[in-house]
Amino acid sequence: MERENPQRVYRLTNSGPPSAQVENPIYTVTQLAGKIRACLEGQFAAVRVAGELTGISVASSGHVYFSLKDAGATLSAVMFRNAAARVDGAWLKEGMEVECAGRLTLYEPRGRMQLIVEALLPRGAGALGLQFLALKAKLQAEGLFDPARKRPLPAWPKTIGIVTSPSGAAVQDILKILGLRMPSIPVVIFPVRVQGEGSAAEIAQGVTLLGDGQHCDVLIVGRGGGSAEDLSAFNEEVVVRAVVGSRVPVVSAVGHEVDLVLCDLAADARAPTPTAAAEMVVPDRRVCRKIIQQRAEVLSRVMMLGLARAREQFARVTRRMRDPRLVLSAHRLHLDDSTRSMQSKIQRRMQRSRNRLNELRVRLAARDPKVRLKGVGSRLAQARLRLMQVMQKLLLERRTVLGGHSRALSSLNPFAVLGRGYGIIAREDGVIVRSATQVELDQTLRIRLFAGALESRVTKVEGTPGGQGKGLGPEDL
Repeated sequence: MERENPQRVYRLTNSGPPSAQVENPIYTVTQLAGKIRACLEGQFAAVRVAGELTGISVASSGHVYFSLKDAGATLSAVMFRNAAARVDGAWLKEGMEVECAGRLTLYEPRGRMQLIVEALLPRGAGALGLQFLALKAKLQAEGLFDPARKRPLPAWPKTIGIVTSPSGAAVQDILKILGLRMPSIPVVIFPVRVQGEGSAAEIAQGVTLLGDGQHCDVLIVGRGGGSAEDLSAFNEEVVVRAVVGSRVPVVSAVGHEVDLVLCDLAADARAPTPTAAAEMVVPDRRVCRKIIQQRAEVLSRVMMLGLARAREQFARVTRRMRDPRLVLSAHRLHLDDSTRSMQSKIQRRMQRSRNRLNELRVRLAARDPKVRLKGVGSRLAQARLRLMQVMQKLLLERRTVLGGHSRALSSLNPFAVLGRGYGIIAREDGVIVRSATQVELDQTLRIRLFAGALESRVTKVEGTPGGQGKGLGPEDL
């Protein structure tokens, strides 16, 4: 490289420096180093470098210092603690061929150029892996993967949204599990492409629409398994930001358990497979029924235990009652004059005891489990009847709406007009004939009928005013 400022020799005299010296200002070392650093960082803000690892050193702060070299040069590099934490240091060995993504800068105190490494992969891992790590580091620094911002899934969702391919196996697996576990919950599907150009934008649009808080209570985003390139749409920044911006909890179900995409890290929950995602968002009605039965059994045991305790308490009360005959025998010689008074008092006490016994019997009868279970069974039957009525009404409403849509679609069908005896006449070049001035004698015309088509030849033309029709392709006839 040619030097921009070739060395010049100036003769110093008493008259001062020559005029050429004024054109080249004198920098301090710090000023010059700062300008060089700004130039490097502006010109090489994002650079990828391949080379051989050498001089690996891990500081107590967690920063990793090393050099990249090849046959002709050596470049100093540093990977700061946050970036180093995302790399498994076990495979970093002296002499290993690696690919680094980062930016160039100048360490001013030593005047040494350095590469600030933000992502590092073994040689041959490819650009896709480096882009994945770089974007992951960027979004993680913004806090989009922070576990504190993730929300719990609703225990009983009213509506479930799904963003996936309508023709893939994933949506069939999800719908099958939802139908088995809780078929009464409605499902809204936003069909998208899950791979290829433009698929990431479609996925983000679906997440944004269904995740607005009005269409569903929980959202499943995903697809079946595939290669890293097939799953790359779920590593796009637009998809990650759409998932983070969703107002309802999002479950990511991309690929298999071994596949990890940025959508998994941004979602509120990650499912190893689409089938597992369906199991996460709805409870199993069979399990719910079993839980109800178990709780009913527990309630029955608690009631029986309470009844046993009441009987035991009644027995203790009965044993504590004093026999009035013992009282009379102890005081008969000394209290003859108060015999009548004592007998009256004993009778009143016995009456109170009888009343208490009757009261306990009434309370015991009121707590009979058969009576309470009968009331619970009646309420359960009423609830089941109301549920069936609501479901029948909802089904009738849906059938009515479907019938209206079907009638509207039939009324807009262009072939319905042909069924009433009309036809569409077009020239050989596909132009629809709306006026006699558009055809000539002996010209061949094609007539499209409701069932089939005809070809005819013009034998007579009677001119009438009319404009030229818009051309249609032959495939429209």
